[in-house]
Amino acid sequence: MKPVPTIAAQEITMMKASTRCLVLGLMSLLPIIGAGSAPFGLWYSFVARRQERFYWNPAKPQRIIGLVCATFGALIWGAVDTILIYHACSTYIHS
Repeated sequence: MKPVPTIAAQEITMMKASTRCLVLGLMSLLPIIGAGSAPFGLWYSFVARRQERFYWNPAKPQRIIGLVCATFGALIWGAVDTILIYHACSTYIHS
């Protein structure tokens, strides 16, 4: 059996998830690696949000900024990837 984590350990885990969300959210705005880091940033945001219901999160602003950046990055790079794939397929079909 695993030992039950203490409240302090759970709060530290929540703050680390918020910080990881911020870092991955900011990385999601970068070209090339942005599409890969956006889903992970969103995942860490939801991990931290689940624990925010029970504990106060001093890193909540970082989580929110990371969530916004990761969402924006996912939408932008998803659209760019879709346009590039569509363009590649249409030029392949019409040639």
